[in-house]
Amino acid sequence: MKTGISIYFSSGMEKNEALIKKAVINGVTYAFTSLHIPEETGVDYSKDIRQLLDCCRKEKLNLIADVGPETYEKLGVASMEELKSLGITHVRLDYGFSPREVVEISQHFFVVFNASTIMEEELLEWKQYGADFTKFAACHNFYPKQFTALSLKQVREINNRLKYLGFTTMAFVPGNLTLRGPLFEGLPTVEDHRSRMDEVALNMLELSMEGGCDVVLVGDVDISDKDWDEVKCISQGYVELRADLLPGYEFVRDQIHHDRPDSSEYLFRSQESRLYKQKIEAEENTSNIMVLESGMSYRKAGSICISNKNYLRYMGELEIARVDLPMDERLNVIGQIKEKDLKFLPYVQKGFGVKLIMG
Repeated sequence: MKTGISIYFSSGMEKNEALIKKAVINGVTYAFTSLHIPEETGVDYSKDIRQLLDCCRKEKLNLIADVGPETYEKLGVASMEELKSLGITHVRLDYGFSPREVVEISQHFFVVFNASTIMEEELLEWKQYGADFTKFAACHNFYPKQFTALSLKQVREINNRLKYLGFTTMAFVPGNLTLRGPLFEGLPTVEDHRSRMDEVALNMLELSMEGGCDVVLVGDVDISDKDWDEVKCISQGYVELRADLLPGYEFVRDQIHHDRPDSSEYLFRSQESRLYKQKIEAEENTSNIMVLESGMSYRKAGSICISNKNYLRYMGELEIARVDLPMDERLNVIGQIKEKDLKFLPYVQKGFGVKLIMG
């Protein structure tokens, strides 16, 4: 999953430049900005946008600019090609461009549309003019007004259709440190995320793994330091899970384990962990100490296990239960994910990773 931020000229260039640098340090590769926000008055676009573009170019950010036919006048340019010379990589087109113009623009930029409003007729017209949909992206809106945003199901259904055609899909999660006006109530694509603004990384993972989004951006101005730390991890393809481990099994900590591409709904299965075969006792099963001492007859969600010698060629494989599961004498129960981090387990799928850390 790729991550992004949103940049608003009303924040001021000093704050925007600091935000861009912080975002890049934390693995962000995309930035969104709009030239059509009614509340942003008194902005010198021809100066400020060039300064912003220069900053994004130096930091190697992909910049998505929300543009329209009047953009040329605002930026003091004569053509779309000049926007490319300024360093814009993605142009979000809402209106005012014919199908032929859209396809011509896609030869120089990634063209981005409102995912929720792309019509079948438009797809056919673009295709008629030779559109390569791998150069097209569908970005869902963010919704400042309460109860106007989409459901996750709606996002998934729209994305499934467009990804099949080759589109890159994008959406927004709300921030939590500095919110954006005019309402200051968060800028989510999915309505449920508005009440979960303190779970930025979790919301991003949900949009990626369940919603089918290739790029997830923060719609508001900024997020907390804790969330930046988590964004850095998910930008690199993993989450940190705090865990208790039994003595002798600390070797599984502080390294990244990746889930198999054929994900199970019941288990996270580490692709790398069969190397542990040499690190566990082949003669005895020291399993289930943690579970048996608690009087439990099952492995609860978050149980960390390693297959012992009784699992034959699977010996050494590390797994984490996503749900409550029966006990199995072929498994050594070696630890437990902390309760607060269990929420991440459903979204660690298909090659995504976990790092078990002290908690």
